[in-house]
This record gives sequence, C-alpha cells and structure tokens, in this order.
Amino acid sequence: MGKLGFTVAALTAAVTCAVAATVVGKRIRSRRKWRKVVRVLLEFEESCGTSLNRLKQVVDAMAVEMHAGLASEGGSKLKMLLTSVDKLPTGSETGVYYALHLGGTNFRVLRVQLGGRRSSIVKQDVERKPIPEHLMTSTTEDLFDFIAESLKEFVEKEAGTSSDISSVPRRELGFTFSFPVKQTSVSTGILMKWTKGFSIRDMMGKDVCDCLQQAFSRQGLDMHVASLVNDTVGTLALGHYNDDDTVAAVIIGTGTNACYFERADSIIKSQGLLTTTGSMVVNMEWGNFWSSHLPRTSYDIELDANSPNPNEQGFEKMISGMYLGEIVRRVILRMSQESDIFGPVSASLVKAFVLRTPSMSTLHEDESPDLREVARILDDVLEIQDVPLKVRKLVVNICDVVTRRAARLAAAGIVGILKKIGRDGSGGIASGRPKASSNSRPRRTVVAIEGGLYSNYRMFREYLNESVAEILGEEWAPFVELKVTEDGSGIGAALLAALYSSEIVDT
Repeated sequence: MGKLGFTVAALTAAVTCAVAATVVGKRIRSRRKWRKVVRVLLEFEESCGTSLNRLKQVVDAMAVEMHAGLASEGGSKLKMLLTSVDKLPTGSETGVYYALHLGGTNFRVLRVQLGGRRSSIVKQDVERKPIPEHLMTSTTEDLFDFIAESLKEFVEKEAGTSSDISSVPRRELGFTFSFPVKQTSVSTGILMKWTKGFSIRDMMGKDVCDCLQQAFSRQGLDMHVASLVNDTVGTLALGHYNDDDTVAAVIIGTGTNACYFERADSIIKSQGLLTTTGSMVVNMEWGNFWSSHLPRTSYDIELDANSPNPNEQGFEKMISGMYLGEIVRRVILRMSQESDIFGPVSASLVKAFVLRTPSMSTLHEDESPDLREVARILDDVLEIQDVPLKVRKLVVNICDVVTRRAARLAAAGIVGILKKIGRDGSGGIASGRPKASSNSRPRRTVVAIEGGLYSNYRMFREYLNESVAEILGEEWAPFVELKVTEDGSGIGAALLAALYSSEIVDT
C-alpha cells in the first residue's frame, strides 16, 4: 500500500470513529434525558402512595373528623351541616311533584309523576334554561321573577294550556339551591355567599325559599316550596327511594361532597335535637377534609397555592374532576423542564387547567396499539407533537398514578363514613376515637354515587370499587354496594317535595 492509500485509510478510520463517538454520545445523552423523566415519574408515584395501611389511617381520620364536626361548630375542617331532613322517601310516594335546580348559569325545572311503587317514576319532564348574564348581578326580585315566570310557562305547557292556572290545586316543589346556605328548617335557608359568577347583594342574609315563594305570588303561580336541598342530599333521597338500605350518598364529579343519615343523639352540637325519626341527614361538605395522612405532593402544594381558595378544599383538590387533569399537566410540564423528550415547552403546556379531566380519561383509557388518542390529545390540547410511543406510554402512566390515588382516597372517605355509623365491621367511633373491632353481624349497606367522574371514567370507577373492597376486607366487602344514581338534584328534590309536602297532589 502506498502512502496515499495509507493516508486515505487512516482518514476513513478517523471519520468512522468520530461518527461512532457522536452516535454513542447521542445515545448516552438520550438515556440520561430518559432517566431524568423516569426519575420524575418514580418520585411522583412514590409520593402518591396509597398503601392499605395509609388508607386505613385516612378512614380513621375521616371518622374522627366527622365526630369532631358533630361535637361543635368549627371543631373540624368538615362543616357537618344539619339539613333538617329527618326522613327519606320509601317508594310509596304518589302524585305529581316539581323540582327546580339552580346551580350555575343554567337552571332546570322538572315535573315528576310518582306511581307509588318503589322505583316507579311514571313520567318525567325536564326543561333547561340559561340565566341571562345581567340577572346574575341584578336584584333578588329580577332573578326570581325570571325563574318563576319560566316555571309558570313550564307548568302551563305540561297542562296543555296557556290559560289561567290559578284554579289548579297547589303544586309542591323541591328546590335544589347549589350555593352556601345556613339551613334553618327543611324549607328555609339563609344565603351565606354567592359563588359561580353570581353577585346579587340585596339577597345576602335572606331566606332563599321565601324569595322564591314571593316570586310565585307575583306571577300568580300557586306553588309551595316544600323542601330546600343540596344536590348530595337529593342523591341520598333518590338512592333511598330506589333501595331502602341506602345510608349515604357521594357526588364525585367536577366537585365532590357526601352526606349520610346520622342518629340525632350523635349530633352533640345540637343537644336535644328533636326529629320524627331520631335521625337526620348531615351534609358533610367533605371536600374540605384534611389529614396529615393524605399523600400530598409538591404538585398539589403548588396547585393549592395558585388556586382562588388556598388551604381550603384540600380533599376535593386531590380527588375531584376539576383538578385531576391539572395535576397531570403539571407533572408533564415538570418533565418538559427537566428534559426535551416532549420537545420545546409549548404555550399551551404552561396554561393552567388547559387539560380537562375528560381529555385525561381519554389519554388514560386509550387501548390502541400505538396510543393514537394519546398522540392526538397531546397535539390538540397541549401542542406537543410527534411524541414517540414510549413517551406516550409515560403519559398514560402519569394519568394512572393520579387517577389511582384519587379513587383510592375517595374509597377511604366512603369507608370512613361507614366506620362512623358502624357499618364497616370496626365498631364505629366513640368519643372521637375508633372503637375496638365489633362482633356485630354484617348488614347490607348501600352508598349512592353520582357524578361524571365515577359514572364515565371506567378506570377511576374500577380503582374505587376495588379499594373499598380491599379496605373492608373479605368478610364485610360483600355486604357493601355502591350504586350509581342519576339526577339526585332533580328527581331527588321532587321526591323530598313529595315527602315534605303539606298535602298530597294527584294532578
């Protein structure tokens, strides 16, 4: 070989070595980046841990906080509000009743005909109507006159006439009012504050049922507000109407809450409370529950600090549909800041609450081989494009960690209620402390559940059901049933109107 040939061979070898070194370097850097994001995931998964032991600690904490909230006002993060509902539908109710649900920028009116046999709703008519924006900040009279006029039109339409309806016997109505009120009886409640964009100053401190009743009078509508409820109590009423073993109700949707039937002698803050049944429905407002046993992460802390209500609704921020997608977004953002596996940080990725929980559930439940729905949502919602399959799988894992934690904590909350009333096999709560295990025989117990997070998100529902069974154990789990209930805020309110009406209506 001549000098020229030797030089060419040497150069070729050098170039080959350089290329190989570059390739190896890229692989090493790629592995380092991947290890970084995997480490973020593993740390997140560990801090979201919900071992059985931890869940049982949450169960005990929930039951103890319930006891404290019943012992004194302000004694617990749980408000444990008395609803004045001291009986529940039995399935024997008959007649035609109405319901009005005011809970946001729309309201619903319902007309329900009950057949007198359990679960026999003969007929149901529903109408939804938006509230004009100017009425949300106008006067009490303007808002309720609009609602009363709309309800009058609905009644006339159902009667098949637009003529004077004053001759028709008085109608009974259940009013679901999804704003904070201090309830003073089953059909009276004082508005404490407005939320959801409403700000009608002259209504503060007024009885919301009286305001509605006055509007009925002005409109010539002979209708009586028989009951004032929130949507959770309505869900319990509907659940009990369908199955009289129902003892509690939970809503898990955009927000979350729970209520249950409590013995009057356990409500220490209202000693001497008289009820017709010896019990009363308690609205827990459990979204505000907190315990040091809840597995809180740095992402939860940041979310809470940046929320409109820091240090409030801590439980809700870990388990409800309003927040799960946002937690996932924050984890993906952290990974994007640690590595470029998602590409440059997009403008959408830094937007709070851009990833809604329905989109997150689609990410989580994508069963296509190439996770094409994951790729689509990352592109459409977060502006993250051309994501490799292994990164899509990483996103699915993030969703799984968030959902599993939420569902298992919700399950612990449910078992906490059962523990408080002695339906979990532990003996319940005495003097604010868990009793020793009881030898009482298991009784069939039903919890009514409503809300899109449970009804529509299969993985969340499966994790929650499995966790309730795991916490209760083999002996007691078969006796506890979670039943999906739909439209407690509507049908449930009408059922309570039937129960508390001053007269039976059969029109």
